[in-house]
Amino acid sequence: MTPRQTHALRNRCAGPVSRRSFLEVGALSALGLGLSDFLRFQSVAQEAGRSLRDKAVIFIWLPGGPAHVDTYDMKPDQPIEIRGDFRPIRTNVSGIQICELFPHQAKIADKFNIIRSVCHDFADHGGAHKRFMTGRIPATPTEFVNDAPAVTSIVSRMIEERHRGALPPVIAGVDDGRSQIDVFSLGPAWVGSANTPFMVVGDPSSPKFKVQNLGLTPDMERRLDDRLHLLSGLDRLRRDMDSSGMMSAMDRFSQRAAGMLTSDAIRTAFDLSAEPVSVRDRYGWSAYGQRGLMARRLVEAGCPFVTMVWENPFPSASMPTGCCYNWDSHAVNCHIFDDSRWRFPVYDQAVSALIEDLHQRGLDKKVLLVVTGEFGRTPRLEQKVGTQTGMTQPGRDHWPQAMSLIVSGGGMRTGQIIGATNARGEHPVERILSPNDLWATVYHHLDIDYNANLNDFSGRPQPILPFGQPIPELLPPA
Repeated sequence: MTPRQTHALRNRCAGPVSRRSFLEVGALSALGLGLSDFLRFQSVAQEAGRSLRDKAVIFIWLPGGPAHVDTYDMKPDQPIEIRGDFRPIRTNVSGIQICELFPHQAKIADKFNIIRSVCHDFADHGGAHKRFMTGRIPATPTEFVNDAPAVTSIVSRMIEERHRGALPPVIAGVDDGRSQIDVFSLGPAWVGSANTPFMVVGDPSSPKFKVQNLGLTPDMERRLDDRLHLLSGLDRLRRDMDSSGMMSAMDRFSQRAAGMLTSDAIRTAFDLSAEPVSVRDRYGWSAYGQRGLMARRLVEAGCPFVTMVWENPFPSASMPTGCCYNWDSHAVNCHIFDDSRWRFPVYDQAVSALIEDLHQRGLDKKVLLVVTGEFGRTPRLEQKVGTQTGMTQPGRDHWPQAMSLIVSGGGMRTGQIIGATNARGEHPVERILSPNDLWATVYHHLDIDYNANLNDFSGRPQPILPFGQPIPELLPPA
C-alpha cells in the first residue's frame, strides 16, 4: 500500500484518537522529567517584557552543497565542461532563468529571491558547516564539532524569555542515524546543552513514521496523571515558601513539558495525517516534501525556528545506482547529472510547494524561509571513476568561493536576483556577501539584536555575531 493510500484509508475511517495512541516516549525520561528539565534549563526566573511578535524562520539545509552552476547561476554560454548537461529556462520574472529541472519554481519566481554572491573560505564539509552554522571563523578547518554556538542555539538562548509556546523554540528534522548534535555542526558550545534543537528523527513520508522524542506509552498516561496531581500539590507548597519567583518560572516550564505530552494542539502540529491528501500530494511523498509540510505546521503552531535537513529524498527506499545520499556530487560519489535528474524534481516540487503554501496561508510576512547548503561546487566538471558504477563519470568538487541560495517570506520584496558571479561562476563580482550577512538578516527578522553579547562559560562577553549586516534587499519595505 502506498503512503497516499494509507493516508486516504486513515482519513476515511479514523475513529476516536486518544492521547495514548498518537506517539511513544523516546529518548526522554519515563515520566517526562527530561523534557521538563530541558525546558526548565532554557528558562530564567523573570518574565520577559515583550512577546515574540509572531515571527518565525524555516531553514532548509542541503548538506553536501548544491552546484550553483547547475541550479540558480547557470552559465549556458560556457563550454560543456562548465555549463554541464542542463539548460536554463525562463521564469515568470523577466530576466530570471533557472535550471530546466525546476519548472515549479519557474512559475513562482516572483515569490522568492536568488542570492548568487555568498562565499567563504572553508572547502571541507566540517569547516564549511561550522563556518556557515555558527557565523564564525572556526578554529579548525575540518571536523564538525563546534567551538562556537550554532545559530540554532543562539536563537534558542536569545528568545527563551519571550517564547511562550509549549513547543521548544528550535526544532530540527533529520534522517534516521543523523540526529547526533555534531552531524551538522549544531553544537551549542558555550551557550549550554539546554539550547539544542528538539530533534524529529525519521522519514515523515513513511507510513511507519512517528515522532520518537515526544508522547506517552499506554502504561505512562495513568502514571503521569498521578504524578502531575502530586506535583501540583508540591508546587503549591513550594510557591508558598518561595519569595524569589524561581519556583513560578520552574512551574511554568513543568507545565509546558506536561503540555507537550498531553496537548491535542501540540500533537496535531506534528501529525501530518491531519492535512488533506491534496496538500500532501502537492508537497510530494518524499522526505523533502513532508518535512517541508511539517515545518509549515510547526511555525503555525508557534515554533519560532524550524530547520529541516534535506539529504536523501527517499531514505526509506533504495537509492538508484550512481546517485548520492546527499548533495555531495563528487564524481566518485555519483554521476552528477543522473543524480540531479533523480533529486532535482523532488526538490523542485517540495520547495515550490512550501513557498506557495506560506503565501497562500498569509504566512509570507511572519515566516522567513532560507534554503541553502554549506557551499557551491566547482564550476569546471571533474571526471573520475565512480565507486558505485565503476565507470568514469562527471562530478563537481567543493567550492566555497561561490554559491547560490534562495530566500522567501519575511515581508521582503521578492522576484530579485542579488549579487552575481563572474562569467564562469568562479567568484562573486557584485554584492559580495558572507553567511554572516544572511544570519544578521535572520536575527533581524526575529527581533534579535545581532550586535548583542552573551557570556561564555568563563563569564566573558562574546558577540552573538562577530561581523555581518542584514542584507537590505531582504528587509521589508519601510
